[in-house]
Amino acid sequence: MLRLLKLEYYKNITYKPFKIFSILYFAILIAMLFVGLVDFDLFSGKVNLKEQGIYNFPEIWNFTTWIVALLKIFLGLIIVFSICQEFSNRMFKQNTIDGLSREEFIASKLLTIGIFTVISTAIVFGITLFIGYQYSNTTESDKVFAEMFFIGNYFVKLLTFFCFLMFLSVLLRKSVFVFLAFFVLWIVEIILSAVESYQKMHGLNEVQRGQVLQNDFFISKLFPLESMSSLIPNPMVRLNAAKMLGLKYEFHYPTESLIACLVWCAIFIFASYWILKKRDW
Repeated sequence: MLRLLKLEYYKNITYKPFKIFSILYFAILIAMLFVGLVDFDLFSGKVNLKEQGIYNFPEIWNFTTWIVALLKIFLGLIIVFSICQEFSNRMFKQNTIDGLSREEFIASKLLTIGIFTVISTAIVFGITLFIGYQYSNTTESDKVFAEMFFIGNYFVKLLTFFCFLMFLSVLLRKSVFVFLAFFVLWIVEIILSAVESYQKMHGLNEVQRGQVLQNDFFISKLFPLESMSSLIPNPMVRLNAAKMLGLKYEFHYPTESLIACLVWCAIFIFASYWILKKRDW
């Protein structure tokens, strides 16, 4: 493992996009966690998210993980560029000539993915606790730890997303094709989800639609990007302003989405290895 870590380090330390996007990602990540301390001009008035309750326990776990998860594409760029340069610069072929196996190549990329995921999760966890204890209107233990599971969901979401990009990078080998394929798959999932929702909701009244959403199983929830998204729901309905408007926050732990993410993660890893084994590089 140490040999693979050293190999990844020496490959990426001189690669400018890797360093630039790494620094940019973690700088923006930390800044985004403190976004609630800034006043925003909205509709000719000032809005302060801290006063809207985003730093209150237990809601803070939902808010912080959802907000910083929006930045995962920055870290995704690092993963894609790191892998695609292996093929464009013929580094992969040279490494295999020097004795690096396909298994070790995949393992080295998974180590990089794992390290970034752990560091990102640790930063979010530490800063969330710090901000929560500083600004939450309650610090009772049952409130503090009530929704900490969002940190675990954030970890799984990042890990699955990066494994997905690793698979696309190994499959397509050029970063522009990877992001094009990602965009196309994202659009396809949106369309299929909309079609399924329309089929289930068509002709129903508001009450019946609510019952369908609560009780019916949607196949689209098992799609890769949709299952990742379902792990951390949009927390904006938990803002104080939303509560005053009568909006209700309902959350049922997405067990199916969690299992789907873990399965997809295994599929992406195995598929990446299978492509490396089958292709003549």
